[in-house]
Amino acid sequence: MKAQRYRVERLTRGHSRAAFSCSEDSLDSYLRDRARRDADRHVATVFILHDPQADRVAGYYTLSASSVLLAELPLEMQRTLPRYPQAPVVLLGRLAIDRDYQGQDLGEALLFDALRRAFAVGTEQIAAMAVIVDALHDRARAFYEQYGFQRFPGNEHRLFMPMQTIAQLVEEDEA
Repeated sequence: MKAQRYRVERLTRGHSRAAFSCSEDSLDSYLRDRARRDADRHVATVFILHDPQADRVAGYYTLSASSVLLAELPLEMQRTLPRYPQAPVVLLGRLAIDRDYQGQDLGEALLFDALRRAFAVGTEQIAAMAVIVDALHDRARAFYEQYGFQRFPGNEHRLFMPMQTIAQLVEEDEA
């Protein structure tokens, strides 16, 4: 990502969202119609990739606190966790790049920004043992899997990445 060109910032009322189009209606309408309300209600924090030269939202993602049932996790992971019914996680709820900005590795840049934030919060400020994501379709699932996300047993579109894996990715990315 050309750091000098783009900035990741929290969504504000000053950001124009009307022109955003990633060719996925549910992600487009979320940013236009619900993202501000979710942020105002503390349901999700919305981060945008801002292109200040064009004054456009080039992409966005959302983060929320969540939990998963311990029984939904792979057995090897269940064995390492306390026997509480649920485990705390960070939910990467949405991630999208405007179609005018696709093909520039900005999705990867946003994903790594989200993982860095989730790692910082999930290991320093609150407890979270993983980041989870619900992929919309097979193509989205493949995107996350190429970075090491693993499928939940019994749900091929729900994926997770343990904080230990995120620590390694963040460390490698900074090297």
